[in-house]
Order: sequence, then structure tokens, then C-alpha cells
Amino acid sequence: MVTATPPLRRMSPRHRRPVPSRRPAPRPLTGRDRGIELVRALCIVVIVSLHALQLGVTADASGAVLDYTPAGAAWYPPLTWFLQVMPLFFVIGGFAGLHARRRGAARGTTAAGFVAGRVHRLLVPALLSILTAGPVLALLGAGDGIAPQILADAAARYGQPLWFLGVFLACQALLPAMLAAHERAPRRSLAALVAAAVLVDALRVAGGVEAFGYLNLAAVWLALQQAGFHLAEGRIDALPRSVRAGAGIGALVLLAVACAAGVFSPDLVENLNPPTSALLLLGTAQVAVFSLLRPQITALAAHPRVAAPTEFVSARAMTIYLWNLPVLLVMAAAGALLTASTGLEMPAPSTAAWWIGRPLWIALALLGTAAVAAVIGGLERRPMPPATDSPARAAQAVLLAVLGVGLVLAAGSGPLAIALGAPLLVLALLRIRAAAPVASVGSDAPDASAAAPAGLAR
Repeated sequence: MVTATPPLRRMSPRHRRPVPSRRPAPRPLTGRDRGIELVRALCIVVIVSLHALQLGVTADASGAVLDYTPAGAAWYPPLTWFLQVMPLFFVIGGFAGLHARRRGAARGTTAAGFVAGRVHRLLVPALLSILTAGPVLALLGAGDGIAPQILADAAARYGQPLWFLGVFLACQALLPAMLAAHERAPRRSLAALVAAAVLVDALRVAGGVEAFGYLNLAAVWLALQQAGFHLAEGRIDALPRSVRAGAGIGALVLLAVACAAGVFSPDLVENLNPPTSALLLLGTAQVAVFSLLRPQITALAAHPRVAAPTEFVSARAMTIYLWNLPVLLVMAAAGALLTASTGLEMPAPSTAAWWIGRPLWIALALLGTAAVAAVIGGLERRPMPPATDSPARAAQAVLLAVLGVGLVLAAGSGPLAIALGAPLLVLALLRIRAAAPVASVGSDAPDASAAAPAGLAR
């Protein structure tokens, strides 16, 4: 028997229920997000601690030796699942960049002006670090007290953090274009970058050409930055808790399976060079945890005893990032001198005696880096001069900066490489200046959101 369906009643416009939009409305531009700032500060502490675990000094028959202490250590790969925070850095960079770009646009700042502000805030503290390292390495090399291999190792260790400077600057330079793509198609723009990263990994594994993976310098980090846009607009927090928890757990399970199958290294620090889509899975889990705990994190960040150190790190984050390894190298040199003068042997990495000394070693690294940041950290808060509105000049500045950093890294961060790379950074800073004296209307200079690896979320 067929039952007739009653005719639909036509409702008047005033009785029609509004159809909710599938796309959540962007959050209004508000003040500082202290929860984001706290997480970013904690990430920087984690990075300094990780570097302190990685660098040590021992002595053999030939003298003092700089050690990469996790080499062959079974305890290290599992630890990197907790200490690899670069994916979260780039997510927070996207979060901060979205707010900074929209605030700047509301004040009349052009995309070129935004990029110029990023170049200034990243390169000024970096240039001081590079210009200090060059003469110091040259003076040490001119003497007879330090073995050439030790000096070469020290230069290489010094240059390690600089990879971030070039990659993050390139991502921030592309942020206005990537934000425009996000505003047109938020899901598709993110999905396209994720798909590109997975495709690069598939081709890398299938072809056995590891260098092919360096194409993910764009796809992986831009995808994480793009995820930061979603976080900034509240799209992730708007998802049901079960969805966020399931996404985080699912990403970790998939990552574990891929590592067990040999697709990715279980040492997640190794997945930085070249970057792999393992970082996207890890970043998914990190964002899920942050989103689920965000109310508690925000409440904790408001506590005065937490807010003060968070503010200290936030205001000097790029300085801390760039100077923590030089501080560690000085500590290692002091250890080598102690060994040479007293005959006291340094404990071998991963031994019980080595682990007993790690808390003190990490604490000294944190305190030493904080002391340096307290003295010279004000440099990254200096207002920039009137910035160019020329897209061509801004693009040239970014290319010069990336080329200069790449040159320092490729040539081993020695004195000669620094002597060649530093002038390119100076030229980059000169290119972002306005061609003629003008009023700095809508400048991003007071905005500290690019003064650190993840950007200061405001």
C-alpha cells in the first residue's frame, strides 16, 4: 500500500528558520592570546633543552671532542615524539601571521609592507648573531689551541638553527598570498598542500632519491602555516571534542604505523631534513591536544607567575633561538678546558653519570641563554624604519635573505661563509626601506608577532 505524502506547507519568510552557514565566521581581531604565547614560550624552552641534550663534550686520546650525544642512543627516538615542536611552531606562526596581516590591512599596510616588517623582525637579531660568530670563529681558527676539526664542528653546530630562519621567512613572505587562498577556499587550500606533501614523500620513497624530499620545504611548512589560519579563526576549536580527540589519536597511530613500516624515521628530528609528512601527522596531534586543553592553558597563562616569564621569552624569542647553541658551545669549550687542565674525564653519553649531570647542564644552558637574551634581546624590539610598499623590493629582500642564509648553511657556517652571507642579509635589510622618507603608516614594526620562530600571537 502506498501512503500519500501530505503536501509541504509553504512558510512565510518571517517564519523560515535561518540555514546555518557551513563555514564558521572568522573570529574578530582581539588582543593578545596569552595561551598561544605560553605554548610558544614552552616550545622555545623545549628547543633549548633538546639542543642541550644533543650537544656534549668528551675527551679521547686526541683531546676534546664535540659529541652529538643521541647518536645510536635507543632512548632518543621515543623522546623526539615529545620534544619535536617545530610543527607547532609553524602552526602558531600561521595563527599570529593571520592576525597581524588583517590588523595591518585594516591600518592600510600593503602586502609588501607586511613582508618588509617580517624581514626586519627576523633579520635584525639574526644579523647580530652572524656578525658576532664570524669574527669569533676566525680568531679561534687563527690560534693553535683548538683543533681544526673541533672548530669545524663548532661552526656547523652554530649554523644549525639558521635553517629555520630561511624557511620561516619564506613562509611568512608567502603568507599574504596563502591567506588570500585560505579566504577563498580554506579547506581546499590546506588539502592541496597536504596532498602535495604526501605525493612528494611517495615519490621520494618509490624512487629512493632522498634529495627529492626537499620539495617538502614548501609543502610541509606551508601546510602547517595554513593550519594555523584555521586555528586562528576558531574552525578547529569549533569541532566537537570527540572529533578533535579522534583526529589527534588517529594521526599518532598512523604515524606509528608509518614509522614501523620504515616510511618515516622514528627519530622525528630526522624528519626535518628533508621535511616529511610525518611532521603533518605530528602537527595534527599537537594542534588537537592544544585545542582540547586550550581553556586550561589560557587560564594558566593569566597567572602572574606564569605571565612574567612568558612575556620575557615572547619579547626575546628570536634572540633565545639564535643564541642558545652559541651558549652551549661556550659551555662545551669550558668543559674541554676543564678536562685539559685537571685531567677530569667527562662522562660518556648515555651513561648513568651523564644522565645525573643532564639536569644541571640543561639548567645552565637555559640560564646562560636567558642572560644573553636579557642583555641583547631588546634589539629585536626596535622599531623598523619606514618600509617599502614596493612588491618588487620586498621580494628582492626575501630572496637576498634566503640566499644569504642558504650560503652560510651550505658552506658549513665557517668564517668565510659568514663573510659572504652576512652582506646579503644587510642588502636585504636595505631593500625593505622605503625609497624615500615617508610616514610609516600602518607599519607592522610595533607588532612583535614575527620576532620569533612561531610569531608572537596577538
